Formats: sequence, structure tokens, C-alpha cells
Amino acid sequence: MAVIPPRIDFARELTGLFDLQGKVAYVPGGYGGIGEAIAWALALAGAKVAVSGRDPRKAEAMAASLAAAGHGALGLAMDAHSVADIRSSVDAVAGHWGRFDVLVNCIGIQKEQALLEVTEETFDEMLAVNLKSAMFLAQSAARHQIAGGRGGAQVHLLSVRAQLGLRGRGYSAYCSTKGGLVMLIRQHASELAPHGITVNGIAPTVVRTEMATHWLENPKTRAQVLDRIPLGRVADPKDVAGAALFFAGPGATFITGQVLYIDGGITASQ
Repeated sequence: MAVIPPRIDFARELTGLFDLQGKVAYVPGGYGGIGEAIAWALALAGAKVAVSGRDPRKAEAMAASLAAAGHGALGLAMDAHSVADIRSSVDAVAGHWGRFDVLVNCIGIQKEQALLEVTEETFDEMLAVNLKSAMFLAQSAARHQIAGGRGGAQVHLLSVRAQLGLRGRGYSAYCSTKGGLVMLIRQHASELAPHGITVNGIAPTVVRTEMATHWLENPKTRAQVLDRIPLGRVADPKDVAGAALFFAGPGATFITGQVLYIDGGITASQ
């Protein structure tokens, strides 16, 4: 019986499901533990990568590391509290390489306060950094993506707290901003779909980074965290980077308005 060779288009298209050659990606918050892994994943897939944050030295150092490994890279200062900063940083990325394809928004802060102790200042800052900045990063990126006429992808970093509250902790501001970001993703996905631009979210549980040290070095809280996770471990940065790479690439062009929970099974069992 004759062996039928695979179709040429399938061989090409399936090989390139994670290929970002020629793409330009912007990772605000790209020098943090998760953001750094995502920036490297995008660069290793072929994208030119810009990273930004409030500390220009860290952003430039991250870009220098990528450049030293042979990747196109750019480090920028950007204060997520400032819409003007957000817009100018996106414009700078597009202007530097002449196109803008992928946004992976890794901006986010947490200031824990019990419900009876939440201050207006804390709540307003969490809204500004976690939700308002996402709105205007998305808007600024979309303007360039639409003008470019090549489609594109937007990915926002959330948390399992976008879906689940947390007993015994002061997470009012954090949970509400991440929950709001879910609806922002869905609305933006609906509006940008006619332009071939996908918008999705990735929502991890505790990730083994510097920010999670206070959870994992304390035997009591470490045990509490691990007890909630069916797979029995916290996430590694590469777990989150893999999801970001998927949503940014050709393999996810028919997926939009979704949130992927990188949680070891928490949301399947709580």
C-alpha cells in the first residue's frame, strides 16, 4: 500500500506553530521573575523583544542580556502609573523596529490589606497599576497593530485570584483588579477580532520567583500553598512563559477572549 506523503502546507504550518521570526514583541514588566522568562521565550522563538519598567537600569540590563545572546532587544523606562509614559513606550517600540506585533503585559502589584483596613490610596494605586495600565497598554498597542494591518496578539498576566478569593488574607484590591482584567480581555477580544488581533490572559498560581519568597520560605504558608495544588508544586516561570509563547504565536490565532489558568489544578478542584 502506497504511503501518502503529508500535505506541503501542513508540514509548513505545523512546524511553525511557535515561530515568531520577524515579529516585534513588547513585554512591560519584562525584567521581573515571570516577565524575564517570557521575554526570553519570545526572543528564543525569533521575536525582537522590548522590555520596560520603572527602573531603566533593570530594563536596559535585561535587554543587554538578550542582545548578548544574539537577539534583537530594547530596554525602556516606563511608569505604569502614567498613561503618557505607557503611550510613549509603545510608540518607541513601534518606532524602533517599524512594526508592533505582540504585547505581553506583565505589569502588576500587590499590597495586602484586610478588608477593614483597606485604604483609598492603596485601592486606587492597585486599580491604576493592575487595571488602568492594562487598558491603555492595550489601546496603544492596538493602534499600531491595526495600522500595521498584520493582525497580532495581546496577552495579559493575571492570577488565579481573577476567579478565586483567598480566605484569611487581605486581597480585596488585588482580586478585584484581576477580576476586572478578565472582562477587559473579553471586551478587547470582541472589539479587536475584526482586525485579526487576539486578546487572551494567563493566570498562574504562586510562581517560584523572588516575589513568592515570603510564601515559600515560611513552612506554614508553603504547606498551605502546596496543599491547595493538586499537582503538588508551585509554578515555575517557564510554565507561565510557555503559555505566553503559545498565545503570542501562530498556534493560537483562533483563540481569543480566553484565560488559561496555570494553576496545577486549583481551579478544577476548588
